[in-house]
Amino acid sequence: MSATAFILDGYVDEPACLGVPPYISPYIRTVAGALIAHGHTVGYLTIDQLRKDPMRTADLNKASLLVMIAGVTVPGKYLGGTPATLTEIQQIGHMVRGPKKLIGGPIGFGYAGEGGQKAIRQVISGFNAFMTGEPAVALDNYLTGNGPAGTLDYSRTDPWSVAGSGIIEQHPDYPYVMCELETARGCSHGASGGCSFCTEPFYGMPKYRNIPAVAEEVAALSAHGARHFRVGRQPDILAYGAGSGEYPAPEPAKIEALFSAIRTAAPDLATLHIDNTNPETIARHEDAAREALRAIIRHHTSGDVAAFGMETADPAVVAANNLKAQADDVFRAIEIVNEEGGKRRDNVPELLPGLNFVCGLAGETEQTYDLNEQFLARVLKAGLSVRRVNIRQVMPFEGTPAYTSNTLGKHDRRFKQFKEFVRNRIDLPMLQRVFPIGTVLRNVRIEVSGDLSFGRQMGSYPILAGIPVRLPERSVIDAVVVDWGMRSITALPAPVPVNTLPAAAIKWLPGVGKMKVAAVIAKRPFKDLAAYRKIAGNSAIDELMKF
Repeated sequence: MSATAFILDGYVDEPACLGVPPYISPYIRTVAGALIAHGHTVGYLTIDQLRKDPMRTADLNKASLLVMIAGVTVPGKYLGGTPATLTEIQQIGHMVRGPKKLIGGPIGFGYAGEGGQKAIRQVISGFNAFMTGEPAVALDNYLTGNGPAGTLDYSRTDPWSVAGSGIIEQHPDYPYVMCELETARGCSHGASGGCSFCTEPFYGMPKYRNIPAVAEEVAALSAHGARHFRVGRQPDILAYGAGSGEYPAPEPAKIEALFSAIRTAAPDLATLHIDNTNPETIARHEDAAREALRAIIRHHTSGDVAAFGMETADPAVVAANNLKAQADDVFRAIEIVNEEGGKRRDNVPELLPGLNFVCGLAGETEQTYDLNEQFLARVLKAGLSVRRVNIRQVMPFEGTPAYTSNTLGKHDRRFKQFKEFVRNRIDLPMLQRVFPIGTVLRNVRIEVSGDLSFGRQMGSYPILAGIPVRLPERSVIDAVVVDWGMRSITALPAPVPVNTLPAAAIKWLPGVGKMKVAAVIAKRPFKDLAAYRKIAGNSAIDELMKF
C-alpha cells in the first residue's frame, strides 16, 4: 500500500509566478508528480483550509511526508486567499508531528510582512529539511537519499507536471482553478544585473520549456477538468524562445506555435491569458512584437492583460536601478498594445496593458512622483486604455541591489498622495473607458456572498464586481456594469430581474438613482419595458431588462 504524502500550499507570489487562489502554481503540480513517482498517494491542502479548520492538522499528522510550498517576493492584496505568514509556517512546523516535513519555494529568499519592509532570511524551525533551488528536483533528490537541493531541469520536471496534474481536483476552488503555466525561468535582463529589486535574476539566464512539453501538461490538466490557463510563469512572454541578448527580438512563429499547441491540447478551455510583457521588447522591436501580439490574440480569450513592469517614469530612477524601459518607450508600448488589442470581443477589449509602479527605489525624489503622475495623465489624455495600475512599495531581498540601496521611508507622504491621485484621477476614468455602463461581463464567479456580493471573472487581473444582491458563494452569473468605484465596478445580474431586485439594488439601475427608487418599487411588477420606461425613463441597459 502506498504511503500518503500531503502538499500544504502556503501560496506563492513572485515577479513571474502567481499561486494565490484561484491560481495554482506550477510548483504544486511538479511536487505532486515527484511524490507520485516515488509511490506516494498525494493529498493537497491550502493554508486557508487549515485556518478555517485547524482540525485538518490531524490529516497531516497521519501522513508519512508533508511538503509545504510558500513564499511571497512581490507584495500584493488578494481576494481569493491569504499567503502563509512566517509565524504560521513556524507554527505548522511545530504543530504537525507525525510526518517528515519539508519546506521550499521562494520563502527561501526571505520573508517580509508587506511592501516597504526588507525581507529577512530566517531559519525556519520545525521542518526536517529546507528544499533549496527547484522544489520538485530538491524533493526528488531528498527522497533518493541525497541532499534537499535541486537545480531546475525540465527533462526531470516536465514528466512530473503531467503526472501531478490531477492534484487540481483537490483544490477548494475546483473546477474554477487558474493553472499558471510555466514556459521559462530566469531573466535575460539579468545579463546586466537585472532590475535592482527583482528576484527573478536569482534563477539565472532564461531557460525555456519546449512546446510539446507545455502542450502535454495542458492536455493532462484538461483531462482532469482544467478550463482556465494563464501563460504567466516567465518574465516576458514575447521573448519566449527568442535569441540571446538582453532585449531579444520576439519570434512570432514560436509564439504562434506555443499558443496554437495550448489551444489544441485544451480545445474546450474557457480562459487563456498571459501576464508579464516587457514594454522595452515592444518598443525596440515593433514589427516583431506586433506579429507576436497578433498570434497571442488569435488564440487567447478576450479580457487579457499584458503586465508592464514600468516601475517609474523618472529617468534617474531607471538609471539608478537598471530598470528595463524609459517612460517614452513604455508609452509607445501602450500605444501598440492598444492598437493590436483594443478591439472588443465578448464585450471587453481583447488585450490591454497593465502598469506596475514600484516606489522606494534608489534615486527616488519628490519629483519622481510628479513624473509618474504626468505620465499617467498623458496616457489618459491620449485616449489610451490600461486595464489597471498597480502601485507598491519595494520589498527588498538580500542579494538584490535594492536591499542596500533604496529610499524606503523617505517619501511616505508623497507616496500616499500618488496613490490617491491614481485612484481618483486615473483609475475611475480608465474603468469608465474600459467598462462603460451596459458592458456585460460573462461568467462572473461569486467569491463573497452578502447583501453586497463580490465576484470576478476568471482571468489575468479580472475586474472586481460588487453586486448589490445576495448571491450564493461559488455561483456563476452574467453581470452588467451600472457604475464604477475606484478599482471596481458595480454590476447587476444580467438579464436584470427588475421586478424581483431587492430594494437596495433598485437605486443602481441607470436613470433611477435615489430619486426614483420609491416610484419604481411602488409600481412593480412591471408588465413590460414600456411600463418600466414610463417610470424610470430610457437607459443603456434596457435591452437587458427581464420582466
